[in-house]
Amino acid sequence: MKTRRVFLKLSGEALAGPKKTGFDENTVREVARQVKLSLNAGVQVGIVIGGGNFWRGRTSEAIDRTKADQIGMLATVMNCIYVSEIFRSEGMGTEIFTPFVCGSMTELFSKDRANRCFEEGKAVFFAGGTGHPYFSTDTGIALRAIEMEADCILLAKAIDGVYDSDPKVNPDAKKYDTISIQEVIDKKLAVVDLTASIMCMEHKMPMAVFSLNEKDSIALAMQGKINGTLVTA
Repeated sequence: MKTRRVFLKLSGEALAGPKKTGFDENTVREVARQVKLSLNAGVQVGIVIGGGNFWRGRTSEAIDRTKADQIGMLATVMNCIYVSEIFRSEGMGTEIFTPFVCGSMTELFSKDRANRCFEEGKAVFFAGGTGHPYFSTDTGIALRAIEMEADCILLAKAIDGVYDSDPKVNPDAKKYDTISIQEVIDKKLAVVDLTASIMCMEHKMPMAVFSLNEKDSIALAMQGKINGTLVTA
């Protein structure tokens, strides 16, 4: 039987908790607890983290788009180093890969090395996005999940699934239990950005969207129990 391999996407804002910036250690420790349960159960876990708790895109016209994106890439590296250390303090082995050299702080990405880390039971972090400007961490996780032959991408969000409209604005918004990636694209539901959506559709990579704030939602999702929306390929 094939070992289950999942890729978890965490937003930088989620790591910040109620502070909205920087890190909230209790929030990260709760994520660590759930990931550890999954690793102990034999699930292979890859993790991608956004950088929104430090930097959100081009915030000033004085900054070139390429440089703004590079700042964002480095924000994701900082996040992965921090979360990796919290994971280690909870008794997990970890490794951080980046698509560019970061001195001795991370390992340069290699599919073979990443596979060895998965086989060793480590939580494997993929920081720095794709290493190129104009690509988001959505595209980064789609690329790595496809390249590493994951079974599913898990999107832990502030919202508990995919809706046909914004439930904060429309109290009658309909939540989908299941929806295809093609429908997501056609209806412009923005589960992930368009580039990532098309990549997942072309390579038949399913996604699951669920609330980070529900009890044990990450651990359950890693077991295939999705209390949110399954986005089929």
